[in-house]
Amino acid sequence: MPLIRKAGPARGLFVTTILVGSFLLFLVQPMVARMALPRLGGAPNVWNSAMLVYQALLLAGYAYAHLLGRLPLRRQATIHIALLLLAALTLPVGLIGMPPMAGLPEVLRVPLLLGLSIGPAFFVVSAQAPLMQRWFAADPQSGQPWALYAASNLGSFAGLLAYPLLAEPLLSLRAQSMGWSAGFALLVVLVAATAFSRRNLPNLPAAAVEEGAAAPIGWRTITLWLLLSAVPSGLMLSTTTHLTTDIFAMPLIWVIPLGLYLLSFVLAFADRRGPVMAVSRIAPVVVLFAGSYAMTSSGSGTLWMAGGACLLLFCVASALHGRLYELRPGAAQLTRFYLTMSAGGALGGLFTALIAPLVFDWAWEHPLLVLAAAALMPLEPLLRWRDNDGIELGMARIMLVLLLCFAAFLTWQLNDYAMRPESAIFALLLTIFLVGSGVMVMAWRGALVAVLAMAMVGQGGILTIRATLAGERTRSYFGIYTIRDNHEGRLRTLAHGTTLHGEQSLDPAHSRDALTYYGPTSGVALALSAVPALEGAMARVGVVGLGTGSLACQAQAGQDWTFFEIDPVVLHFSTSGRFTFLRQCTPDARVIIGDARLELAALPAAAFDVLVIDAFSSDAIPMHLLTREAMQVYLRALAPHGLLVLHISNRYIDLAPVIGATAQDSGLAALSRLDFPEDDTRYTPSRWIALSRDADVLRTLARRAPDTPWKTLEERAPGPWTDDHASIFPYVRWSRLAGNP
Repeated sequence: MPLIRKAGPARGLFVTTILVGSFLLFLVQPMVARMALPRLGGAPNVWNSAMLVYQALLLAGYAYAHLLGRLPLRRQATIHIALLLLAALTLPVGLIGMPPMAGLPEVLRVPLLLGLSIGPAFFVVSAQAPLMQRWFAADPQSGQPWALYAASNLGSFAGLLAYPLLAEPLLSLRAQSMGWSAGFALLVVLVAATAFSRRNLPNLPAAAVEEGAAAPIGWRTITLWLLLSAVPSGLMLSTTTHLTTDIFAMPLIWVIPLGLYLLSFVLAFADRRGPVMAVSRIAPVVVLFAGSYAMTSSGSGTLWMAGGACLLLFCVASALHGRLYELRPGAAQLTRFYLTMSAGGALGGLFTALIAPLVFDWAWEHPLLVLAAAALMPLEPLLRWRDNDGIELGMARIMLVLLLCFAAFLTWQLNDYAMRPESAIFALLLTIFLVGSGVMVMAWRGALVAVLAMAMVGQGGILTIRATLAGERTRSYFGIYTIRDNHEGRLRTLAHGTTLHGEQSLDPAHSRDALTYYGPTSGVALALSAVPALEGAMARVGVVGLGTGSLACQAQAGQDWTFFEIDPVVLHFSTSGRFTFLRQCTPDARVIIGDARLELAALPAAAFDVLVIDAFSSDAIPMHLLTREAMQVYLRALAPHGLLVLHISNRYIDLAPVIGATAQDSGLAALSRLDFPEDDTRYTPSRWIALSRDADVLRTLARRAPDTPWKTLEERAPGPWTDDHASIFPYVRWSRLAGNP
């Protein structure tokens, strides 16, 4: 009989290997996306294709780990290490120089480019978590491997935070790529070390001992695995959409839901079951209270509502993943279990990211997923009055029906109060009553789901339903647009999520008036009114960002105007007559659909005398439009004495230092106009930057508006953003995130 090996189970080695692999996975995804922006632009098919590539590679990696587990252990190690070394030949990480392929549609070209660039390394690293657990479980002395999956998600969480907080602000893309390659080399060494630690085990498939005794897994169990993994995955994405669309748009907010989603795995798959059991116990109450706001679309959320949405996600994901853990099979079926989980996660992401924008006009997937979570989460009633000896089953059902009817009545009452901000306290009391009703009927899952749906409808959901029935919303891959007329029918607004993107007066006498950010004292209005004096009567004007078309009525006779718009839905608002600026004022203007940087680069040099960049509002900052290389594209498109005007109004990010550094780097003179209009019912505060190679152009511009002075742009970042190195993190207005002005 062999002696006990001194190396033992080598648990620490396996944990380290899994941590490093998962860390690298979540580091490389945003890195490659940043690399792709300048070449592919910010079109939605780029991001959707990237997501599909990652999901497909992750599924392929898990399938590979599942199939590899059928081989003898030493052969597994040989094959996997060989694939790691082959994948290393594709490093450092970067986009390949793929030649153009005639006839290849964009929907295939983008995944092909991303797949060939990162595919080999991503595929082999994605197999780490299930494969290392399989090798770990091959030693009978090691114990159960499931806690190692918690370590995997801890590594993913660390990688998620490391990129926006450390890698992106501190390192160029080239340095990031080299650092990732060094991490990959470390991973190869760790994998080889884990294989070496298993050298004395019998050369059999890792689960051969248990394979014969393993109970077959039925399709119902597999379906439940899929659902329990799909709902949290979809809810993580829908929470991000719901937060940024209807509650609290802010930069980097996508990190929070994804981080909580990963941490839920750490909790659910830990050896100590106490914490996840406690979260699962309170999860139904959290779902009843925070979930009642899942149908809110008022755009007037607070940090408390955002926090409630995040707490809801964490509790739901922990409860469902905890139930998934309780349904886990034996170690012999480990890779099959993780493959099914990965497929479920992909299905949830597919539903939320690709199907929902096509099917729904609003983020309806969010309340649907919250309801699905209530239907799936483990339930342990807090009140067990149904089981009391003095209450017969029939009587309990009658009481249940009466309670649901009363809750439905209160929902209708709450609906009326949801429309009256002055009655917020009473509305809150009614919500608390509905939550209490849900707690009372928790013994009946169907009744719990019904009360939750009532609470959603009562807590502002009826407004969301009415907006959908009225056809006020349009959804595309770029977001959710709401077009709404005010109560007097005199003003039509366009909102993109929580951000106002333009208004038009419905009074024919004022239908040409530019409102919001484009009023008569705004920087862009002053600049465009000065164009004949600056560039001549036949000036060529380009505008990046169509919106409602407000700037069109700044056009003057003889000028040639071109608009650039990335979203065809926005153009449809003008061509269908919802907004008439374009039709009334520049009917002959060209509108080019596509990413502005790519489209401008394709035009002849000196195509414009004036170029207005109006693409920086709310929290969505297209960084590839603000880099040194982007500035060179704009300057190439401008005539030598041309004028460039940038809109940098933003609630949460101060872009002025970035523009200042880029202007200095490019040898441009720069003026800033911070406008606080007197009539705040029609106009919105805004900040515009005017730049030119010719300082005389800006001096003339400043002289023409002595009563509304332009100021020299003094702010300077340490250096300009470049395609290789850019980060919004240093320029976030943290006080605004806390609700301070």
